[in-house]
Amino acid sequence: MATSAETPAKYAYKIPEKLVKTRMDMTLWEQSEAYYDVFGFISSMCVALQGTKQSQPVELSPVIEKLIEALKRFEQLAIETPPVDQPARFGNIAYRSWFQKMQGESAALIEQAIPEQLKDAVPELNVYLQESFGNATRIDYGTGHELSFIMFLMCLFKIGAIERKDEVAVGLRLFVQYLNFVRKLQVTYRMEPAGSHGVWSLDDFQFVPFIWGSAQLAVRSPIEPAQFIEDNIIDTYRKEYMFVGCIDYIRQVKTGHFAEHSNQLWSISAVPSWAKISTGLIKMYQKEVMSKFPVIQHVYFGSILTLTPVQPGKMLPSPRLGILPKVNLATVTAPPKFDAADGK
Repeated sequence: MATSAETPAKYAYKIPEKLVKTRMDMTLWEQSEAYYDVFGFISSMCVALQGTKQSQPVELSPVIEKLIEALKRFEQLAIETPPVDQPARFGNIAYRSWFQKMQGESAALIEQAIPEQLKDAVPELNVYLQESFGNATRIDYGTGHELSFIMFLMCLFKIGAIERKDEVAVGLRLFVQYLNFVRKLQVTYRMEPAGSHGVWSLDDFQFVPFIWGSAQLAVRSPIEPAQFIEDNIIDTYRKEYMFVGCIDYIRQVKTGHFAEHSNQLWSISAVPSWAKISTGLIKMYQKEVMSKFPVIQHVYFGSILTLTPVQPGKMLPSPRLGILPKVNLATVTAPPKFDAADGK
């Protein structure tokens, strides 16, 4: 099945809904096409991002350019919606006003970004995008919201709005734009971490940039894993690699010894290679995010990402890191690895 903007995949688009309603439903999720799609997408992106740096030139498709502009528009709305004075230190209620403004513009921005023949997908895509920036009731943000943005990106790939040759641009430009923006939301509106386990969690807010960021460093890395907590290393590479950028952000928002407030990351610094760190983080993501009912109960399923069972015996995708593939990804026209409908 081809998945390009010229020959888009055929879906009966619909408004996504929450389908994992009890802990018993977690089995359906863990054996679903959507579950395997997520790991296939994360793995495929890991392979594509090996050896990349944020400063390198990257060709942007019109769709990616317009989606970056959409995120910049959301940021402008936040500038126009400053925090209000309130007794509570966390959860500034101005966030709710921003969220309402974002909701009012998101569908139109998606429609402007994607090809004309895919316009029917806008209502389905819009749900994933709106869920990517936090919860307006609790004024919190966590890995579930990050997962919604990952699913938004996956949907764009699966319908053919963006193609596999765009993977590096998606990682280095679109996802990094999203990451920087949600950090601004977190700081501006003093958002609470959603479901954080405190010192024993990987991070209060994000997870995927640690996976993709360590994959960036899996080949041609200028630093060893033991060095990423050193101030001079952080200052030098924070704008080049997602992983180091995450450490820099933690350094800005937390005080005290790193081993005390970020014990899991401190432990990771002892792992001998970045490839092992990335694959290890994928396993941790499976356990700490994808297998948690409090996260997955908020996941939406539509026509693109479904709870349709995978074939029995299907292996969960896992990236081979540490060596660059010989294939020139720019010439690849085959469907993305994470398209479970292809049975690959």
